[in-house]
Amino acid sequence: MELFTLRPKVRNKKPKRLGRGPGSGWGKTSGRGHKGAGQRKGKKLPYVGFRGGNLPYSRVIPKRGFKSPRKKEYQLVNLRSIESKIKTVAEVNPQVLKELNLIKDAKKPVKILGDIKEKLSKKLTFKADRFSAKAKSLIEESGGKIEKEWSKKELGF
Repeated sequence: MELFTLRPKVRNKKPKRLGRGPGSGWGKTSGRGHKGAGQRKGKKLPYVGFRGGNLPYSRVIPKRGFKSPRKKEYQLVNLRSIESKIKTVAEVNPQVLKELNLIKDAKKPVKILGDIKEKLSKKLTFKADRFSAKAKSLIEESGGKIEKEWSKKELGF
């Protein structure tokens, strides 16, 4: 292979010239077929799930269960990861966890889980929305404090 044999991958493709007589292959109906909405000028493309006039898939497939529009999704953080990343901080709150890249958003609710084999080595004050039973016991055993973060909704604002 030589440098002069290399060619660009794209080829110069001429545009389709519609309505230029029967010899061109795109004459008469210009590739639009006969009659109907597809031949007309302002034809809209069918929406996603359109099945040629049949009932759309979104309405055919059975729906099951219930999805609450007000479901709270907690960001889960393990005590193991907090213990390994925290060096000098005395208070663990959502802003600190965000800075340590343990959660994605400091405004969303946080739940602390007690997935750790040994006891906590530091006395820390935890501020979060929820705590697992094991996490509570481990924090209190190490001499730490638990303070629940109250959201405006829980307080009735």
